[in-house]
Amino acid sequence: MEEYQESNNNKGIFWKVGFGALTLLSGFLGYQLSETKNVTVSQEQTINTKVAELTKVTTSLDSIGLQLEAKKAEIQAYGGKVDELEAAIAQLNEDKRKLKNVNGFSEKNFNSKIAEYKNLLSAKDMEIAKLKEENGVLTTTNQNLNTENQNLNTSIGSLKTEKQLLADSNDAVIRKNRELSEKITIAAALKAQKVIVNILKSNGKEDDGGKYKASRVDKIKVKFHLAENPVTKKESKTVFLKVLDPDGAVISDNLSGSGTFTYNGKETTFTTKKDVTYTNNDQAVDIIYGRGNAVVYRPGHYRTELYSEGFKIGEGSFDIK
Repeated sequence: MEEYQESNNNKGIFWKVGFGALTLLSGFLGYQLSETKNVTVSQEQTINTKVAELTKVTTSLDSIGLQLEAKKAEIQAYGGKVDELEAAIAQLNEDKRKLKNVNGFSEKNFNSKIAEYKNLLSAKDMEIAKLKEENGVLTTTNQNLNTENQNLNTSIGSLKTEKQLLADSNDAVIRKNRELSEKITIAAALKAQKVIVNILKSNGKEDDGGKYKASRVDKIKVKFHLAENPVTKKESKTVFLKVLDPDGAVISDNLSGSGTFTYNGKETTFTTKKDVTYTNNDQAVDIIYGRGNAVVYRPGHYRTELYSEGFKIGEGSFDIK
């Protein structure tokens, strides 16, 4: 009976000790879990703070980058140097690249860089103002003068309109003068009248009529009159003669004085030419061309064309039987 009671007492002691140990273990695990949660919350707060700092710095650098590019473009427009801005833009891009290294990020360091960029922007504002003044550009940012600026802009717009009207008027005058000059040039062109083509036989005798036997033609003689024209200058004029065969080809022989001249902007061949001193009195002019005895004119209709100073001044024809 005593042994049974002692056994029950021992069991009670063991149960109490075990319960106490479980209570301590439960408390320890609860403490550890609480500490773990606190650490997790702290880490999350640190990450959120880091993200906010990174976002703020990134936004600032992006904004500064746009401003640097704008200052660069404006200074270039006024002819200023942009070496310092280009170096700053390159450095800013490098700073933005370094932001990817989150572990090495320091908001303090980047805030210092941002302050330097802002100082540079302020300095460039002063430089731009100086460039504007040097280039004669009058600008103002005084809000109290907005109304005056609007009036000035209106006046400038009116001046621009007036300037454009003057430019258009000047262009019109130049165009009219050019047209008048062209008309005078055309009016001053020589005019060959009464164009006839005779032939010279081998014995030197001249034959007329416009139709000739090939065997009798030694040379051709183109005769015409230069009409009176008070606009035409009295000076030496070069008259070019083109003789075209029945196929429309220009008869030419460099040994007989043939060559080329410009007509309507293109180079064309002439048969022969003659320098004539214009006297403005309906003067008669003769141009003689000989192909040589070895060449015989084949039967057909021939045309002659006369040119001078870029104009066609007359034409004639003859037939070979």
